[in-house]
Parts: sequence; structure tokens; C-alpha cells
Amino acid sequence: MDGELFPRPPVEIAPGAVHLPGWLDEAAQRRLLEDCRRWARPPAGLHTVRMPSGGQMSVRSVGLGWHWFPYGYARTVVDGDGSPVKPFPPWLDALARDAVAAAYGREAGPEAYDIALVNFYDDAAKMGLHRDSDEKSDAPVVSLSLGDSCVFRFGNVHGRGRPWTDVELRSGDLFVFGGPSRMAYHGVTRTLPGTAPAALGLKGRLNITLRVSGL
Repeated sequence: MDGELFPRPPVEIAPGAVHLPGWLDEAAQRRLLEDCRRWARPPAGLHTVRMPSGGQMSVRSVGLGWHWFPYGYARTVVDGDGSPVKPFPPWLDALARDAVAAAYGREAGPEAYDIALVNFYDDAAKMGLHRDSDEKSDAPVVSLSLGDSCVFRFGNVHGRGRPWTDVELRSGDLFVFGGPSRMAYHGVTRTLPGTAPAALGLKGRLNITLRVSGL
């Protein structure tokens, strides 16, 4: 971000897990926010995910390309209004590939990115430690942040316990994890209300996760 008192350089949090602060400039953030607002509208719009245990997630979600539900993917919103999932636009595949190249200094593999999972966090929302393990591909996961900052906890591949690293993700930040970190546990311990850039006009946090389904 321009005007940072202390620069935030790119950091490799763990092997294959890279944080690139301020990767999206303000104009790119505004464009992506408008897209998210359009995707959030029904049908197949933003909804609350219920777990098999009967509890519900504190984030609200919408998917493109494939609809994620615990614990799998479908072409319709099987746990919501039943509508067909909104299409995954090709420019998101290009964005994901640019992100992988920026993080790793090399091009992404041949598989096309075909899933976007958009999660909206209000002031109280969080995400427990979990793995992105419902895909059939081991391509790197690309995560983009908009709006309020959060404390992102990136753990290890063996379980939900330590070691882990807490990272502050701000609006415009990119986080990519693949290779030996592809199956690492990760989550959001809290959001930081009121930290979104004023010019963005967003209260809360949006996380856009891009994945290769392999399906």
C-alpha cells in the first residue's frame, strides 16, 4: 500500500506458502469488489453454510464454477436454493496464474483454475483451522483479501496444533499456498473491524479463494 510507514515485503511463511502484501492496487480492488457484489445476488447467491453437525459457519459464501458444500462440490447449490452455480469467468484463471507467477517466480501448471469461493466476514466472523482437501488437484491455492484486515493463522500439514504462524492480511493482499504447504491447516482467528480502506466502501472482509478442482 502506498504511504506505508514500514514497508511490508513479500514473505515465505512456510515452504510453498507466500504472502505478497498489497498485490492488488486500489483500482483492482474496486473492480473485484463490484464483481463480488454481483456474484452475491440471487439466484445461487451469498448463503450461510450449515455443517453436518447442525452448526453453521459464521461466514457467508458464494461459489463460482463449482459449489462447495461440506464436504464436496456440486454444479448446483445443493444446500441452498438449488440453482445452477454461476460460471467461473476465464479472467479469474488468468488472475490466479498471475498470482502464482508473482508468488513463485514461475508459471502455474497446465490445469485451469475453475473454482472461486467467496467468503464474507462480518465483525464477528471467523474460520476454524481446516484444510482445502475436497479438490482432486494439488495446484496451489490463491487467496485474495478485500476490506477489513484479519488475523490469518497458517499451520502445518499434520494437524490443528502448533506450529503455526499468524499473519495480518489487509485489503489487496495475496496469499498463495501450494507444494509442501498445499494441505496445511489454516483459518481466520478474528477480523479487525474498521480497518478497510475508506475509498473501497466495504464494511467487513471478503476473501476470494481460487482453486483447481481436478474434477
